[in-house]
Amino acid sequence: MATFLSCAFIFFFLCLSVISPAGAQTGGFSVELIHRDSPKSPFYNPNETPYQRLRNALNRSANRLSHFNKNSSVSSSKVSQADIIPNGGDYLIRISIGTPPVEILAVADTGSDLIWTQCQPCPPSQCYKQDNPLFDPQKSSTYKYLSCSSSQCAPPIKDSCSAEGNCKYSVRYGDQESFSKGDLATETVTLGSTSGQAVALPEIVFGCGTKNDGKFNSKTDGIVGLGGGDASLISQIRTTIAGDQRLGVISGSTPGGDIVIDSGTTLTYLPPAYASTLLSVMSSMIAAQPVEGPSDLCYRISSRPQFPEVTIHFRDADVKLSPSNFFMKISEDLVCSVFSASNGTPIYGNIMQTNFLIGYDIEGRTVSFKPTDCSKQ
Repeated sequence: MATFLSCAFIFFFLCLSVISPAGAQTGGFSVELIHRDSPKSPFYNPNETPYQRLRNALNRSANRLSHFNKNSSVSSSKVSQADIIPNGGDYLIRISIGTPPVEILAVADTGSDLIWTQCQPCPPSQCYKQDNPLFDPQKSSTYKYLSCSSSQCAPPIKDSCSAEGNCKYSVRYGDQESFSKGDLATETVTLGSTSGQAVALPEIVFGCGTKNDGKFNSKTDGIVGLGGGDASLISQIRTTIAGDQRLGVISGSTPGGDIVIDSGTTLTYLPPAYASTLLSVMSSMIAAQPVEGPSDLCYRISSRPQFPEVTIHFRDADVKLSPSNFFMKISEDLVCSVFSASNGTPIYGNIMQTNFLIGYDIEGRTVSFKPTDCSKQ
């Protein structure tokens, strides 16, 4: 059977999705959203009745809706405006910024994108009163100014460039009174995780506010934007949470992204540019140091690498692979990737076919994949 299948060249559309190990079922990030009426919230008033809290919540909702409606016809010249009321949000979020990490309590807002907190130096005349100490970037070893030449320094967030070439930001909110201005920078943001251990996310773009005013409350330290824009926290960490990175259609020597499914070839061979992209994505998602080996991407087993999930997208079918389909054990302490670059015909090798029952319909020119445990066959 193996000899027959090795000669059956079947071509199919194929692309890849790679999901980081943190997004797999075994782990992930969890950040607690604190309702402003929760006992954990600094806004909690034990003297309020449930009905008073409900009435206040309804008022906040009505105010928020009016601002969304009011700004629905805003001209393109005001696209930097975020449709929120900074002091009217229902949920707060705790994250830590910097190294060592400094905890901040901010308004969690899905209607805006930028993450920002008040930073030193910020005289009282330029910053609103804040109960917690202001973040001091000089005390963080991971704080970096964002250059004006950076792709992240762009409208609608970009305001200007400093004399040193650093990016300045400006954002104004829907009440037409609240705003934040300062330096756009990158910093390590630390979140909680479902494993119970904190997860540090390096080089997150955020605003270090040195001129902030409006309807902000002294009990909050800024805003964490959770919107759909590139600057939001969600967008910046999308490759490291329960989202995926789709690499698109394989292009090479065959038309339409086709690939040969071959049981007689051990490794999987991909066009060089595609293999290089896959290599970069895979290595960026594995929290371990690569080592030299017989393949392009190898790790010491003793370093306990956590491998991402990989899904092969054939035309009309998705095949989810396990780490053993993408990495093979070379020695007692070495695992290496099973894909390699080739200028020839792309080939889907037999290691990627392990633990699948594969049906070949020669007449219908289709292949089917059914997960199985070959050790029990």
